[in-house]
Amino acid sequence: MTEAKSIILSVKGMTCGGCAEAVKRVIRKADPAADVSVDLTTGRVEASTQAEGAALAAAVTKAGYEATVAG
Repeated sequence: MTEAKSIILSVKGMTCGGCAEAVKRVIRKADPAADVSVDLTTGRVEASTQAEGAALAAAVTKAGYEATVAG
């Protein structure tokens, strides 16, 4: 099994708690064991996950938000 790593995404388009929850659901769909935190003010999403950052960014973008790997 691959070890979890910290992925930071920059996400544009999140405007409310519902948006934050939607982004968390998308990430947890890719990795059900992911630990996800969202900062709506900065658009920063941090996930401790086994998934790849590019895959998470693509999934979040497909869900209707503009996501890029920030670090």
